[in-house]
Amino acid sequence: MSIFPRISLKPEVTDYLKSVFLNKEVLAAVDHQEANCRFQKLLTCLSHPPSYTCVRASTHLAPLEEIRHKLGEELKKQMCTSSAEEVSVQILPHPRIPDVLLLPVDGPRPVKQLSSEVMVGAQCGSAVLRGAHVFVPGILASPKYMKAGDVVSVLSDLEGRCTRGATSFQGKKVFVGNGVAQIDRSSIFCTDEPAKGIGVRMVEPLYQSPSFDGVLPNLAFLQNLPSVVVGHVLGPRPGERILDMCAAPGGKTCHIAALMRDQGEVVALDRIRNKIDRIHQNAQMLHLRSIKVYCFNSTQAVSSDPAQEAEGPPFPPESFDRVLLDAPCSGLGQRPSMSCTWSLKEICSYQPLQRKLFHAAVQLLRKGGVLVYSTCTVTLAENEEQVAWALQTFPCLTLQPQEPHIGAEGMLGAGLSPEQLRLLQRFSPELSWDQAGTAAPLPCRADRDTIGFFIAKFLKN
Repeated sequence: MSIFPRISLKPEVTDYLKSVFLNKEVLAAVDHQEANCRFQKLLTCLSHPPSYTCVRASTHLAPLEEIRHKLGEELKKQMCTSSAEEVSVQILPHPRIPDVLLLPVDGPRPVKQLSSEVMVGAQCGSAVLRGAHVFVPGILASPKYMKAGDVVSVLSDLEGRCTRGATSFQGKKVFVGNGVAQIDRSSIFCTDEPAKGIGVRMVEPLYQSPSFDGVLPNLAFLQNLPSVVVGHVLGPRPGERILDMCAAPGGKTCHIAALMRDQGEVVALDRIRNKIDRIHQNAQMLHLRSIKVYCFNSTQAVSSDPAQEAEGPPFPPESFDRVLLDAPCSGLGQRPSMSCTWSLKEICSYQPLQRKLFHAAVQLLRKGGVLVYSTCTVTLAENEEQVAWALQTFPCLTLQPQEPHIGAEGMLGAGLSPEQLRLLQRFSPELSWDQAGTAAPLPCRADRDTIGFFIAKFLKN
């Protein structure tokens, strides 16, 4: 059942995406009506959260079943404190991915909207739909006399037009649930220093999923399912030297180190300094010592002097056994995402950067090494077209099978052969999205009802 409006995009972006999903190759394979139906489903499903929460278990620290038991106990305590009823927590292991636990999301639920409204930004609203409370920085507007303890409805500003500090807002908005204010209005908007912490504790969210704030931080790591798949597709082995080119906030970096049993070296690069601390924090929290972090632009990570010691960037050519290029992208696969204010020019600006990063990745990878390219977007230009360009530009690269392969094959439109498309992995929630069809077993739904994501795996010959 669809309860939210389709994702709100600029008209030029909508037209661009429609031309992608109704390109000539697609229309030669399916009729126009079917192709358009898929596109409309995409716009709808992107504004809704997936039907489950995915947790990557730190199986390098404890067995999966032990983590599953501890997580169940912690979440049961949390849920019982907010409800007088006895609560059971369903936590299922993924049938094919050995370090993933799945928790069903209950929603949409019949929650009555109140007259007292707190407005939050679209990003905050999306986080609430995935189980988060409302933190103070996400609050845009609140009732004039709101006090701690007041029961309020939380609504998300879809178009980014709510003025911070307002007492009401009449623009385009959606209801995401009810909560209890934890702080007075004056402490949010009338202080010299910005307030921190939880501003509204959600008690009746539209989509019920557990909050993981402070829950087993070193054993249970929230991560979208395709992002976990990337680490397994890369296939790191103990003793190898691996590069994560665009690493912040470090979820995939830490997963790589954990899969290597913390034996070897994982070099993590990111060009934004204030994001580097997040990688350090995540590595320390997960007790991983094999990670080395540098603030550096990966497009410049190749040294012109092959004799340079590879202790830090720039690195000599062929310095790494495996390279992960989880590339900066337009992010048009994130869920729930009810709005995107980016222009078509901004969205198309990522392809040149991705190609610069590709050039550096190929140079830094040793012969016989593995390169994995991934994005969290749905465009052809950033996904299949990049693969076609890479195969033509770098004759040393060949596409490889992926394991696990739980997504769909690549999308038509970039001139790749059927065999090449089958080697790609595109997570396409629009192909099977139907919120009425939640009767299917959770592990089956989990493989289909994901964010939009793309993975390609190459071998350097």
